[in-house]
This record gives sequence, structure tokens and C-alpha cells, in this order.
Amino acid sequence: MRKKLVVGNWKMHGSRAANAQLLAGLKEAGPWNADVAVCVPFPYIAETALALTGTVIAYGAQDCSSHEQGAYTGEVSSVMLQDIGCRYVIVGHSERRAYHAESDQLVADKAKAALAHGVTPIVCVGETRAEREAGQTEAVVKRQLAAVIHTLGHCTGEMVVAYEPVWAIGTGLTATPAEAQAVHAVLRAQLHAATDRSGAMRILYGGSVKADNAAELFSQPDIDGGLIGGASLKVADFAAICRAAAH
Repeated sequence: MRKKLVVGNWKMHGSRAANAQLLAGLKEAGPWNADVAVCVPFPYIAETALALTGTVIAYGAQDCSSHEQGAYTGEVSSVMLQDIGCRYVIVGHSERRAYHAESDQLVADKAKAALAHGVTPIVCVGETRAEREAGQTEAVVKRQLAAVIHTLGHCTGEMVVAYEPVWAIGTGLTATPAEAQAVHAVLRAQLHAATDRSGAMRILYGGSVKADNAAELFSQPDIDGGLIGGASLKVADFAAICRAAAH
């Protein structure tokens, strides 16, 4: 049985004071019978690491460069993330794909760079509302994942996958548990064809997960936790989602 994983994506939110309060609240609310992590803005990673010392809550970043080092102003490499103890890094989030024109291949290259330096990539895939309405959901997510599988090769089994329907991110809309499970099953089958470790791989759901819908989503056979946006910024909400993952 796969242990659930709940990852908070703070996006571009936070301040030193607010972060300290949030992390203190999470430490008090835990521990949970699930793996828990927070992916925070780059300036706050070091302070987050310090605040979480001695806890089972992991931390990570929201993006990384596909390069190890060099003249790439503004970029942060996975070498640097590993150096400061990050366990996870989100790559290919729909906001990066949309606002920064990240291609499937660039996302795959970032995932490969992260794994090369011991940081687990959380690879995001998902379709837009227009793609869903056109019946293209399966084709889109399989195309996005295929690029990563091709690039990672025998290391495919070491990543975490997150299905995040773009139309459900920050909109209040959520895929029904059945809709989410159907896509997760497609992704599981694709991973199964690529690696003998697919049964142990975790596929997270991301898209307006809340305290009141988390348990039903997480009860689906191929949903192994969540990539949580706005709700991860509120102690009570995030703690409730983590509790839901523990059952």
C-alpha cells in the first residue's frame, strides 16, 4: 500500500512573520500518518529548513533550472536545492507552462536535473478547460508525461507525478473523485508500461483540494495524496487535508 503524500505549494505567497506562524501551527498540528512537505518560495527555503529541523515535515522548491550552473541569471539549480536539503521540487506546474512557455521537454529536462542531484521532482501534468471540453484530456496528459518518461528512462520510477487539471486550479472547481481517478488510472497505466516500479509510484491530485473534499478524493485507488495550493496557507485547512490522507 502506497503511503499518501501531501505537498503544500505556497506559490508566490508568504512573509517571514506569516511563514513562521504557519510552520509553527503545522508542527503543533502534526504528526500525521502520511508524508507531508511544503514547497516554498526560494527566499524562504533556508528559514523553512531551520523551522522544520527535528520534524518529519519535508521541504522543497517550486521550480529549478535544467542546468547545473553557469550564466543563467535568476535561475536556481537542483545542485543548490540539494545543498540546502530540499527533498522535493515542483516542475512543470501549469502556471510555469502557461506564463513562462515551458515546453514538455524543458519540464522533462528539469526533472532529470533534479533526480541527478537527489531531489525528487513532482512532475505536474494537466489539461485546460478547452482541452477537456474537446475530449483531449487523455491525449494531453499522456503527451506531457511521455516526454518525462522518455528523458528519465530507467529513473522514471523515482519521480512523483501530480495531475492538476488547469481548469480546477484556484477556481473553486474540482474534478469529481471519479473524474480524477479516471485520469490517474490512465497515468498509472502509462507508468506501468514504462517501469516495473509503477505500483509504488505516487500520483497526486491538485486542483482546489479542500478539507471537505480531500477524504473522498484520497480514497480513490490511484490517488496517492495531493498537491495543495491555497489551502496549504491555512493551518487548519492544510492539517485537515493531511489528516484525510492518513486514513
